[in-house]
Amino acid sequence: MLATSHYGLPVSTTHVITSSVMGVGATRRLSAVRWGVAGNIVFAWVLTIPAAGAVAALVWALLHALIG
Repeated sequence: MLATSHYGLPVSTTHVITSSVMGVGATRRLSAVRWGVAGNIVFAWVLTIPAAGAVAALVWALLHALIG
């Protein structure tokens, strides 16, 4: 969270809550966190922006072909 606030990056409440839960679990002991699930969550976060861009481009192309 410090890096996101330093660089002014937007984060959702889901990002904050999920990373907080992982952080608390990791301070107890590293095995308390299911790292496979955490990796899947991070992968989904990284994939969200390009996927949203691809969907937007597809919708734009379809509308552009139909309307203009």
